[in-house]
Amino acid sequence: MLIGVPKEIKPQENRVGLTADSVKTLVSEGNELIIESCAGVGSGFTDEDYKNAGAKIYQTAQEIFDISELIIKVKEPQKQEVELLKKDQLLFTYLHLAANKELTVGLMNSGSTCIAYETVTDDNNRLPLLAPMSEVAGRISIQAGARSLEMTNNGRGILLSGATGAPPANVVIIGCGVVGFNAALIAHGMKANVILIDQSQDRLDELKTYFNNEVTAVISSPESIEANVKDCDLLIGGVLVPGAAAPKLVSEELVSKMKSGAVLVDVAIDQGGCIETSKPTTHADPIYLKHNVVHYCVTNMPGCVPRTSTISLNNATLPFISNLAQKGLSSALGSNKNFLNGLNVMSGKCTQQDVAKDLDLDFCKPDKLIA
Repeated sequence: MLIGVPKEIKPQENRVGLTADSVKTLVSEGNELIIESCAGVGSGFTDEDYKNAGAKIYQTAQEIFDISELIIKVKEPQKQEVELLKKDQLLFTYLHLAANKELTVGLMNSGSTCIAYETVTDDNNRLPLLAPMSEVAGRISIQAGARSLEMTNNGRGILLSGATGAPPANVVIIGCGVVGFNAALIAHGMKANVILIDQSQDRLDELKTYFNNEVTAVISSPESIEANVKDCDLLIGGVLVPGAAAPKLVSEELVSKMKSGAVLVDVAIDQGGCIETSKPTTHADPIYLKHNVVHYCVTNMPGCVPRTSTISLNNATLPFISNLAQKGLSSALGSNKNFLNGLNVMSGKCTQQDVAKDLDLDFCKPDKLIA
């Protein structure tokens, strides 16, 4: 299969769809790889690295989109990229369509077939291609929150760990999946006072054991969220409903009751955010104030550590890319219901049920189209 990797053009996005090692593997399997010049520079991969791995270098995204059978990206295609997509072309990337009707309709109109990393599942209904970036985002959320708490960023001017005679910060984490666990891991390691909120008692018990009962675990309810959010210094929103828009668990009224200079980091912003006052930001301009609360809502948080993120992501995506390239769409997805769950758009139709529901679009069962 002819596989193309364009340079990411979302602001401050320095990840790349394939590492040089991944290219070498795909070439060894009989595929032809073409890479846009400088696509990997932000992640530490030069054009020469890709040439040595067996790829050809093209100068423009137009050239990549013109001839590729399969396009591999990291972030959702931007408007100018959607316009380059063609009928029957395959796109494999993060899409997060439930929060973006314009993009969804644009992809449907392109006639391309779009597979989303974030809705591919495994036999335990986990999300193996979302997990690596959720891990990175969860860890970054605490770093970003710690910086945002500094007075120079309009924060409360406190240190997460506290200091001799000064108490540690209260860090509330809503949602204890991959994001929440990794946020807790870093916050606990920095000696903050960590409060975990989740709807699963089993998950909370598991994490209390993991952290040797050194964190507070609270069952999610409107009352428990309000009580803990009002008193926190740093709030992490890590809620995920696979494929669907994130539920708004923290209202604007509650945000207005938070401490002046408190910080919230909404990791769910890719899916619309789980905090009512959240709006997308970028690494170039990551924070804003609302009700005297610092909001950090960067939509591509792992993009600030592109080399780590790209390598971690490729470890998860490469087997799926290889399978798709070797077997073709119908065989690769038709024989694997977990991979089929990644199909979001095909033949001008929306094939992801939660996306269709959230965006008020007609839903078409993916197995019908694949067959």
